[in-house]
Amino acid sequence: MKISEIHIYQKDQRIVDGPYIMSTMTLTSIDATIIKVVADNGLVGWGEVSPLGPAYQPQHALGARAALCHLAPDLIGSSCLHPLLLQRRMNDLLNGHNYAKAAIDFAIMDLMGKYYKVRVCDLLGGPVRERLPAYFAISKGSPDDTARKAKDKLAQGYKRLQIKSGGRDVAEDIEAIRKVWEAVGNKANLVVDANRGMTGSQAMQLSLACKDIPFLFEQPCNTMEEVSNIRPQIAHPIALDENIEGINDVLRAISMNACDGFGLKLTRVGGLNAMATIRDICEARGLPHTCEDSWGGDIVSAAILHMGATVKPAMLEGVWTAGNYIEESYDPANTVACTDGFFDLPTGFGLGITPQEDRIGHLVHSF
Repeated sequence: MKISEIHIYQKDQRIVDGPYIMSTMTLTSIDATIIKVVADNGLVGWGEVSPLGPAYQPQHALGARAALCHLAPDLIGSSCLHPLLLQRRMNDLLNGHNYAKAAIDFAIMDLMGKYYKVRVCDLLGGPVRERLPAYFAISKGSPDDTARKAKDKLAQGYKRLQIKSGGRDVAEDIEAIRKVWEAVGNKANLVVDANRGMTGSQAMQLSLACKDIPFLFEQPCNTMEEVSNIRPQIAHPIALDENIEGINDVLRAISMNACDGFGLKLTRVGGLNAMATIRDICEARGLPHTCEDSWGGDIVSAAILHMGATVKPAMLEGVWTAGNYIEESYDPANTVACTDGFFDLPTGFGLGITPQEDRIGHLVHSF
């Protein structure tokens, strides 16, 4: 089974109840790239990548499509059954751009699952469970509004809640954390995520002011060095997120003793196969982590769940998908949705998602 066609689509993903506010940006929609890979036996595999705008990370939508256009002509004729060889081929053709290569990786794993009549999670080592604990990321807002949303999401079954911080007066962040704690207490695991938006001084001030409140502090500062510098001086465990863009970054963070765990994005690290390697490194070193992505529709969401299902339960902090924030599903019959704080693993072969082509935007390139 070999690649015979690659088609690239663009779609604007509107955000429900937007805008979605983080420390460094305000978003009302996301520019998504969806790919359709057709094999010479007629099977179809689907991939997707949805970076959070051009300023959040080096990844961005136009870059993804440019990278895919560069790769696609030379991937025609490649085997769909050897993902490692295909990854090496992509690395030979293009340095970096893991996020664009991840879309190809998703599609190839989808094709392999359909060819062998198994789910992607089976190809990744096997699922340890069929229901996965979700967490909810609360867009940055006023302390009272954040506390209200936290209480509401707890009532909906979420046992892990992420509160956005940074990009404003630290006193307001401290107030928000305290009001959320008053609203939900220890009924939920709390995460305070600055998305790189705080200085070391601000992060220390926030942590020490809230040392009586248990939470995980996610990516408080811009660089791994800044985070490593403040880690011995704060009162909370730290997870790295935006600093992790591949396997080497995980190894570097471990060597620096820079964190206590990770927020891991599938497309950012290069796809399912790269994530499987990171999963095993984290298990070997006892580093818990999430399984998620920056954004994305049903295709990315399904990939997240298949990957998360293979993680040792003690190592999986939770899964997150953008499905709760997006208005439209690509595959209404198999929508990836959270119920009572859990996601059910898709059941079909491959990713278990078959997008309707009138729902995936407009075709921009074909090879």
